[in-house]
Amino acid sequence: MICYKMLEDTKIETIHIAFVEAFSDYQVKIELPFWKFHQMLKRRGFHPELSIGAFENNRLVAFVLNGYREWNGKKTVYDLGTGVVSDYRRRGITSEMLLLVKEKMRERGIGQYLLEVLQTNESAVSLYQKQGFQIQRSFQCYHMEKSKLSPEITYEAQGVESINLDELKEFLDFNPSWQNSIASVIAVPEDFYYAIVRHNNLIIGYGIVDKRTGDIPQIAVHKEHRGKGVASSILSELAKNTEALKLSILNIEIPLNSMEGFLDKVGFVAYVGQYEMLLHVE
Repeated sequence: MICYKMLEDTKIETIHIAFVEAFSDYQVKIELPFWKFHQMLKRRGFHPELSIGAFENNRLVAFVLNGYREWNGKKTVYDLGTGVVSDYRRRGITSEMLLLVKEKMRERGIGQYLLEVLQTNESAVSLYQKQGFQIQRSFQCYHMEKSKLSPEITYEAQGVESINLDELKEFLDFNPSWQNSIASVIAVPEDFYYAIVRHNNLIIGYGIVDKRTGDIPQIAVHKEHRGKGVASSILSELAKNTEALKLSILNIEIPLNSMEGFLDKVGFVAYVGQYEMLLHVE
């Protein structure tokens, strides 16, 4: 018999085991050792009191892992991972868990529920739409082997201990997704390497890379200084300061011709698309 309960009393190690098992046959290969899983939870604001698991004989067989923050000025829950172990699929477990999460959100006066889902995962998209989620934006994800990077270096990019991202928001052409947001970066600041380019003592471009995974949550250049090699110079500096063999840039809002053109030029390859979906909880 399936038992549902919130995850505040469940060990992270137990959740990790279930997560790895549930995503073992995912459409995109996921390599998630415990340290990386733990980092993901911290970065995305994991909130166990708003996360739910389905248990059978004390075994966690399905889960909805949620983060909690303000998003666009409103209290928001973010689905950072929903999964069901293969033997327990197609039993309506996910729908039941989402209903219980929404009930918990109403109790706490939280009005928004945000998530991302692979565009090719039609069954999941349909399930979320039936729950009331609506597509907000389309994202594209990119990656490349670091060894294939040969950008033109026209500016000197320098590493810094930190960046005041609030002061540089105007450099961005779109609002970063939850996992790439300012809040997500400052949740694990020590995990990132920060690079900037200055001109006349002013920052005209910046980038951030995960020192271990090669993930680049943000890279941006002031609009007046684009097309001059600033971004390429920053990218080269980031690549030198991550131990990963592959660089990845996830959730670029599309269409965004300037960014798409740049990524294609330096050798990134688009490999999967996602939808950002939002539910207003009444």
